[in-house]
Amino acid sequence: MNTRPSPERPLPRTIPEYLEQLRQALAGADKAMVQDALYDAEEYLRAELAANPGRPEADVIADVAGSYGAPEEVADIYRETEVTVNRALRPPQPPRGRSLAARFFGVAADPYTYGSLFYMLLALATGVFYFTWAVTGISLSGGLIILIIGVPLLLLFLMSVRLLSLVEGRIVEALLGVRMPRRPLYTQRDKPWLVRIKELFTDLRTWSAMAYMLLMLPLGVAYFSVAITLVSTAVGLVLAPVAAMFGLSGYMLNVNGVDLMAGREWWWLPLLMLAGIVLLFLTLHLARVVGRFHGWLAKHLLVRDPVV
Repeated sequence: MNTRPSPERPLPRTIPEYLEQLRQALAGADKAMVQDALYDAEEYLRAELAANPGRPEADVIADVAGSYGAPEEVADIYRETEVTVNRALRPPQPPRGRSLAARFFGVAADPYTYGSLFYMLLALATGVFYFTWAVTGISLSGGLIILIIGVPLLLLFLMSVRLLSLVEGRIVEALLGVRMPRRPLYTQRDKPWLVRIKELFTDLRTWSAMAYMLLMLPLGVAYFSVAITLVSTAVGLVLAPVAAMFGLSGYMLNVNGVDLMAGREWWWLPLLMLAGIVLLFLTLHLARVVGRFHGWLAKHLLVRDPVV
């Protein structure tokens, strides 16, 4: 492995210099992947530094550049790995030039369709939890801020917001297929505590994550209501004619005062079943749209761009 410094950029001599060069080498990459790369690199560098007490930091960094890789090499490895993993996890792409009917019904073959639908149902529970946590934390820490205990309580609350944003990111990636951070937020650990506390307060993503938690309650209620209403209606339309035909529990289909099971109204039954099937697939399409929208929202509110 060639680790000789280029004329434009010499090899870093400290951990912050290494991480800064890695950030620059990853410019333009997915910000969630950049966060993971920076965290992994710092973990490895600090482990090597701790394993070699007494050695100058510049010598340890030079050895690491030969084993772990120079910043540009590590950036290339992460980019290639990201492409490989995305190709492996990506659902099979449908053939081009499909008919309109094939595209309409083909949504059922996308696994993220069902992940999005499940997320819409799950969002009510997570939204209630996030909203309750955020409101409780804001009220408690804000009310006790004039006391000594209020400051550490506020710090713990803000750190818990970051932790919950990481957990929510894993849920979003698993169900919606949107790349989210798999490591905690990168922070330069050799900075003084006061500087790191200041960054916690001034980091826009701390407050945008809190806004996301508050926003999840109305979104969760809307997602759950829409999903449960459409799915139950579609399934009811599909199964109601079958249940009525077999006389289950004296089932009666009544539309505008007309009993569709009476006399010559049986011809409605296939139409109702067809309408239920169409509505079910429309619901799946809507779930994919909601999944893409919420993935975009989570990406913008929960992930900080470490390159900026």
